[in-house]
Amino acid sequence: MTHPFLDLAPLSAAHFASIEDRVARLLRTEQDVVIMQGEALLPLEGAIRSTAGPGTVALNVITGPYGQTFGNWLRDCGAEVIDLTVPFHTAVTADQIREAFLARPEIDFVSLVHAEAATGNTNPVAEIGEVVRAHGALFYLDAVASIGAEPVLPDAWGVDLCVIGAQKAMGGPAGVSAVSVSARAWARMTSNPGAPRRSYLSLLDWKDRWVDAGRKTLLHAPAQLEMLALEACVERIEAEGLDKVMRRHAVAAAATRAGAPALGGGLKPYVHDATEAAPVATTLRTPSGVIASELVARALAADPTLPLAAGGGALSKEMIRVNHYGVDAAADAVQSSLAALGAALAEQGVPVDLEGARAAVDEAWR
Repeated sequence: MTHPFLDLAPLSAAHFASIEDRVARLLRTEQDVVIMQGEALLPLEGAIRSTAGPGTVALNVITGPYGQTFGNWLRDCGAEVIDLTVPFHTAVTADQIREAFLARPEIDFVSLVHAEAATGNTNPVAEIGEVVRAHGALFYLDAVASIGAEPVLPDAWGVDLCVIGAQKAMGGPAGVSAVSVSARAWARMTSNPGAPRRSYLSLLDWKDRWVDAGRKTLLHAPAQLEMLALEACVERIEAEGLDKVMRRHAVAAAATRAGAPALGGGLKPYVHDATEAAPVATTLRTPSGVIASELVARALAADPTLPLAAGGGALSKEMIRVNHYGVDAAADAVQSSLAALGAALAEQGVPVDLEGARAAVDEAWR
């Protein structure tokens, strides 16, 4: 018996390259785009290890857990790392980046997460990019959560390494990712003796054997299912229109931020300023005495398909995340999530206004 998920024809190099081209159009970039056969941590780590080493002075912005991970990788490469840590309920500013450059003019690498789905904030990359470009540092950006939910424009923003994944706002698979690479970034890798070679982490292997060779022969057998799923989710975005997809995510965030306070029970947006809140996911702070992880567990017991999660680590006590991305950037998903949280609060004897929350979400969606 044949099976559509198992009996697949080999994915050709030409087909692989065509998917890269569609991703490049999604990013509106003229840079080289390399699709890597793994979750986004693969190009995120590979890009750092390819461009950083002893002598690198890196400004590492921490607005959530991924910034902490990047700092660890940079230190492991031998770079000197200057951490700029911002409270998770806010965003970093271009002025803070400028001040860091004034304090340490030798900074030659900047790492930043665009949208932190884990903490619900988003950073003003366009403004930061102007400052980084004027200083001349290499700019590394994690846009995994933001692509599809808000503009991601590596060329316009001066981003040298822009990593994306398909599993959030793009509504695609987790097992494939991509990175756009500027000419400056390729040059930095080529001059870095510690850049991985003959390694699954190696971007230079892709440059030498794929990009520079005319994209005729793949380095290894591609992950067919993931590549076809990536192509399908790009096609879906193209069909709906990227602007409409981003608008849908923005409205989902606005509706969640309006509905949670209207629900009552002490739920409040974790990120204070709506302009600093990520459209891909909204984080909520629970009231004193309510453990976020327990509340989420109660809500999911009624419907395990809801896009709800508690914060990670210590944040599990106080943060709830409504993951309104991909197909869940929809009014029904927001309404159902808030209703389930309201029911879980009511079970604990906390008064809530389910109808008020529903009306607030409907009004925001209109």
